Amino acid sequence: MESTDRIQAACNFILQSPPGEINDVLNDVRNIISDDELLHEGVLPALREYNIAQFMTVDVPGTEHQSIVSEASRLPAAEDQEEERFLDPRSKKSFKFDHLTLEASDLQDFEPEAQTEEFRAALETAAVAYLKSHYHDGVASAFSSSRSTSRFVLQVVANKYNPSNFWSGRWRSEYVVDFEEKTIVGKMLVHVHYYEQGNVQLSTTHDVSVALPPAITPSQTSAAKLLALIGEEESKYQNSLNDSYHEMREKTFKGLRRALPMTRSKVDWEKVTAYQIGAELAASKGGFGGSS
Repeated sequence: MESTDRIQAACNFILQSPPGEINDVLNDVRNIISDDELLHEGVLPALREYNIAQFMTVDVPGTEHQSIVSEASRLPAAEDQEEERFLDPRSKKSFKFDHLTLEASDLQDFEPEAQTEEFRAALETAAVAYLKSHYHDGVASAFSSSRSTSRFVLQVVANKYNPSNFWSGRWRSEYVVDFEEKTIVGKMLVHVHYYEQGNVQLSTTHDVSVALPPAITPSQTSAAKLLALIGEEESKYQNSLNDSYHEMREKTFKGLRRALPMTRSKVDWEKVTAYQIGAELAASKGGFGGSS
């Protein structure tokens, strides 16, 4: 395989990396490339694309919180600027981000727009409180839009990595609050990977659009109300996911299996969630095995 083909294959693997497993993927593609210098140069654009799309979080030196690396946090490049910079609006600092080591450096002061900063800060404070109530662990950031003083972008990312039990997951959500259009337009993205004696991934995106009540304006008292509207939409989506899992268990997975497994004994599908996928499947010696 030509080196360009190997680099392209490596980039494709990186862009499809499950949550929290990017280093494992990099180690695997390193064996494919067998040239560290070529690997570094070739996959760096893919790493940048992946990190920005996945809302990668980074420790901000000198603070006790993390910041989100994303398109919303990326600052417009100055004419004399060689490397792109990202904004941590909470600490009012900008930083360089190493897409390979996932570290922030070269912090610089950032002066926000006075006209929008009061509400932006209130929106972020409300988002952090919402995060503590609804997520085990996560990061939230609010940004003033460079396009309009009436637009704000809210981003949430929550990661859960459990390699000892062979699964990982990431929740991302992004909302554009537009007071001129009186709307919240956003999306929720869920990516889960389960890999105990197999490789199963769920990747789904849900778009949402909510009309803002006329009484909600860009004020400190409105921030919590906005998060309540967002919370309603996220709860609806989570419930719909739960319903989908139940339907897959009852219909889809049944359709993928033999009427009788190799043991010639029927599977009790009502108890399917009780099976320990690794140990019990191995013990059943392929009792659930479908045809290859």
